[in-house]
This record gives sequence, structure tokens and C-alpha cells, in this order.
Amino acid sequence: MRLDIITCLPRLLESPFSDSILKRAQTKGLVEVHVHDLRDYATSKHKSTDDYAFGGGAGMVMMIEPIDACIACLKEQRNYDDIIYMSPDGELLNQSMANQLSLAKNLIILCGHYKGVDERVREHLITREISIGDYVLSGGEIAAAVLADSIIRLIPGVLSDESSALTDSFQDGLVAPPAYTRPAEYKGWKVPEVLLSGHEANIEKWRHEKAVERTKNRRPGQFGSDSDL
Repeated sequence: MRLDIITCLPRLLESPFSDSILKRAQTKGLVEVHVHDLRDYATSKHKSTDDYAFGGGAGMVMMIEPIDACIACLKEQRNYDDIIYMSPDGELLNQSMANQLSLAKNLIILCGHYKGVDERVREHLITREISIGDYVLSGGEIAAAVLADSIIRLIPGVLSDESSALTDSFQDGLVAPPAYTRPAEYKGWKVPEVLLSGHEANIEKWRHEKAVERTKNRRPGQFGSDSDL
């Protein structure tokens, strides 16, 4: 997979991709992440990527010309499955969406900033808009890193134990059950006996029951009626 991330603040994306799972995925050659500085495509003397909004109002708007130039340059080199704009009012990111996007070969992610992008970018250049939640960040870089992480970890070979991603929260419509590790007793707080029993069927039954219980408590109504769980 190849991810091309377009931003006017590329340094904000240095850390997320330089450590842990995302770095190992790149080192293994399973994913390429390329961050593009939007200012490299600006034509004004000061390399501006934003301007005042027509009609007035507070805040600046990202200009269409450098965004169009960057996307056009990338599309000349390869085909893209999606050109994604990180936006507070886009589709809410969920596990099903991450699963789908993890099958893509090439993706562009555009990071918004200021008061967003010229609406013509959304109308003519973007194929999909994604949000990581109903709140506003200073820019789309953190959201782009979240989206990238949710996708990359699902690519076969990225995780040391490939079955790990299959048991993540929401893969089966449920949040994950409680997890414990050594010691089996700490300050009188004990690990449930069933997890120490070695009885695989009983353990899986317990985990499923706890996942259902936790889902009902923490995501009431999100997954339909009780009979759906």
C-alpha cells in the first residue's frame, strides 16, 4: 500500500510514522508513506496556501490551486483508489471502514487546516470525506495519522501476530472484553478463575459474554437490539 498525505504542516506528521508499528510496516516494505508539503505547489511569492474567504468572516481558507496541482501531480504517476479529505463533517471513521480501506493499493489523504478548504476541492477533487469524531481539531494532520494507523495495522504482515487485529474491538460489532496478565493476584485483586483454567471453550464463552456486557454498558443502542449481540 502507498499513502500520500498532503499537508501545509508536514512536520506534524513526522512523529506518528517514525516509531512503533507504523515504522515497522514501512521498514518491512508493506506500506509506503509519503508526506507532501502543500507549499511546494504554491505559486505566490510567499508560497501561500490559504487566503481570506469570499464574503468575509473570521479565519482563512485553503486555496484550490496548490491542492489541485499536488493531486494532479500524484495522479499522473499512479491511479488512486480514493482521494480522502479529513473533515469534521465527513463519514465517521469506524472499524468496517478501516477494514475496507486496508485493501486499497494507493490512497491520498488531504489534511484540512484553518477554516477548511475551498469548497470546489470537495466538489471536484475529493472522492471521500472522513471524520474521526464530532469535534474540531486545529488541522487534519492528527486525524490523518489516526486514519493511517487504523488502516496500516490491518495489512497482513504488519502485526507480529496477524490474529491480533481480528480480535480488536469492533471487528465483530463488540468492544473488546477485559484482559489480564501476570501476576494472577495483586494487592488481593485476582484474575478471574476461568482465565487460569486452561479450558479454551469456557474462556472464549466468558470473553464473549464480557464483550457483550461491556458493549451494552458502553455503547448502548450502537449495535441494535439486545438480540443482535
